[in-house]
Amino acid sequence: MWREENRQLFAQCLQGLAQDETVQRMRAIPQHVKGVSCYDHCVFVAYLSFTLCRALGLDYRAAARAGLLHDLYLQHWEHTDIGPFRRLIVHPRMALENARRFGLSRAERDAIAAHMWPLTLRPPRHAVGWAVCLADKAAAGVEMLHLYRRLGVEQNVRSLTDLRAASCAGRRKQ
Repeated sequence: MWREENRQLFAQCLQGLAQDETVQRMRAIPQHVKGVSCYDHCVFVAYLSFTLCRALGLDYRAAARAGLLHDLYLQHWEHTDIGPFRRLIVHPRMALENARRFGLSRAERDAIAAHMWPLTLRPPRHAVGWAVCLADKAAAGVEMLHLYRRLGVEQNVRSLTDLRAASCAGRRKQ
């Protein structure tokens, strides 16, 4: 799964997104467990979605982009009166609204809006949406079961972050 060929193609899929200031703001937002930021979680979901869609011959670029942006809600929940259950329902809409500025495809919009199915009631309508929904559940499970470090996910996600930064820096020099 963490092959170099996948890593390079993944980085290409996220050019223009990964280093965006708004996307980078997710680094300051905690996610499911201590030590995993919203950004880290989204990179993990993006990579899982990307590899699944690539293996199945689906639109892996849309999967990578939607995976990265699926939790772009940019909200510190502890500063609101929105309870834990309601967050699960409202954050996909908030993320979609924030992500619209990136010129999303129909499949990307669907994946972001429906990634919390069945809580969002409407299931994904595109295969990419199902991949992001599944990847989000798998990533959250790995994180909450405290397997994130044990399985080497943390190290691999960080290396993906470094790869994208190097890819973007290399593109600017050309």
